[in-house]
Amino acid sequence: MQINDSLPEGVTRDTMEVDVLIVGGGAAGLSCAYKIASQIEQHNQQIAEGKITGEPIPEQMIVVIEKGSEIGAHSFSGAVLNPKALEELIPNYKELECPLDSEVKKDAVYYLSGKSSFKLPVTPPPFHNVGNYIVSLSKFNRWLATQCEAKGINIFPGFAAVEALYEGDRIVGVRTGDKGRDKEGNPKANFEPGLILKAKTTVFAEGTRGSLFKQVSKKLNLRQGKNAEAFEEGVKEIIQMPAGTVEAGEVIHTMGYPLNKSIGGTFLYTIPGDKIILGIVAYLDSKDPLLDPHRELQKLKTHPFIAEKIKGGKVLAYGGKTLPAGGWYSMPKLFGDGFMVCGDSASMVDVQKLKGIHLAMKSGMLAAETAFEAILKQDSSAEILKGYEARVHDSYVKSELYRVRNFHQTLSKGFVASLPLIALQEITGGRGLFDGMKSHEDAKTTLTVNEVWGSEGLQAPENKLPASDGELMFDKLGSVYLTGTTHDEDSPNHLLLQNPDVCRTVCEPQYKSPCNHFCPASVYEMVPSKVESGKYDLQINYTNCIHCKTCDIKCPFENIDWTVPEGGGGPKYIDT
Repeated sequence: MQINDSLPEGVTRDTMEVDVLIVGGGAAGLSCAYKIASQIEQHNQQIAEGKITGEPIPEQMIVVIEKGSEIGAHSFSGAVLNPKALEELIPNYKELECPLDSEVKKDAVYYLSGKSSFKLPVTPPPFHNVGNYIVSLSKFNRWLATQCEAKGINIFPGFAAVEALYEGDRIVGVRTGDKGRDKEGNPKANFEPGLILKAKTTVFAEGTRGSLFKQVSKKLNLRQGKNAEAFEEGVKEIIQMPAGTVEAGEVIHTMGYPLNKSIGGTFLYTIPGDKIILGIVAYLDSKDPLLDPHRELQKLKTHPFIAEKIKGGKVLAYGGKTLPAGGWYSMPKLFGDGFMVCGDSASMVDVQKLKGIHLAMKSGMLAAETAFEAILKQDSSAEILKGYEARVHDSYVKSELYRVRNFHQTLSKGFVASLPLIALQEITGGRGLFDGMKSHEDAKTTLTVNEVWGSEGLQAPENKLPASDGELMFDKLGSVYLTGTTHDEDSPNHLLLQNPDVCRTVCEPQYKSPCNHFCPASVYEMVPSKVESGKYDLQINYTNCIHCKTCDIKCPFENIDWTVPEGGGGPKYIDT
């Protein structure tokens, strides 16, 4: 159901003129904003000192809009940070008290069977993390925002971009969503119309599966000739351990248990304050309709190897998100008249190393260099902005992504079957036997329950959730509570169901409603049908949504569209 967004009589939308508009207040968007301001500052200083000739650049209106209630509220990642982009952007980041939880001091990889563990004698090169930093991405992005604000950048949290504005095929800004509409879309007493932000240059940095850029790329055909986007879903918890029991700076990755019919892995990081970060990542091109990363994370905690490490702990925080896994061949066209796209929205994640923050930052910085050129030339046409794509190709964004350009497609064949092919890719610089391997569209890979699980289905032991104790083990609703998620209950449902009949007549009987399982937040629930006796209808508990966007990606019938809710809604991550 599309919500009415017409304005009450006599109400108009304010228009703001912006020089550079950045959609998304994550690492990519904030790095972009900071870099532009720094370049303008440096340019004007060099003119003042007589080092270069020309006119100083007048004050520019640089605006970052963010749908979360504050910067960092929707920031979620593992996260181990390669500091190379940070060192380039803000060389004195340590003096400025950048929140780095711990430098990685040791790393290891284990294979877990059902009850035992085996440590690889040598840590594979992609899992070398010594010298990197374990960070909270939400804290890191809040710190980046303070650095941006110190340079005069305007940051508007709680503003969700819902529509791109066009003049022909040129993007000239965005419209932000209205606030204060009821469930039917009618204005309430506290109604505030969204803004029209007219921009000379717009940078899309919305993160994974950017909802606005999804519309833009479709309208402008920016993915023509590219691989299908591919994604992984990750969930993690932060566990408080007894005092004096945790040595900070350890990074452990595991393979094997608990994932049974899907590809993926787990991670355990230790940080100061006797805390452990525990998480799991699963490929969304899985054939399994009952894939449930939240359940698998709870099962992981029952494995003897992990159980011993978290014994006596209490879960403090939880969250989930998707991450782009398609890599180099899934990247869209990166520019057009009036716009550029960077970071996760452009599939810039090294999925082999599970590293994306430094690539997001670097791509934002390269977009900033191009936006600065557009300011100097007073021209933000595609002819100028194509320089961004050239800069990406000349940077380590390309060299790192190109080296793993066939990795996801290969590992999707299965862990054992892919090992010799991945070894060959390591030898051949990422090529392997065949280059340009195609990726599957995640929504198209799901099989029926009977095809994957036979008659056991949900009754299979592997699909049972361990009992919740409210301390270390949680059901989904208990976990959602730990995300701090809030949405106005009398606001429009932002999860748009295209055809409820499909859920009742095909998806539930044959697939057992995958959205009920892959959603990490109990948003989707099958309830007895009011339409057809003995069957079930899909109920959407949209106020639980933690904005992971898995439903937009993995529904086998592509029956759900994730759109932005009212600005400020969603999770309130603090330590993730």
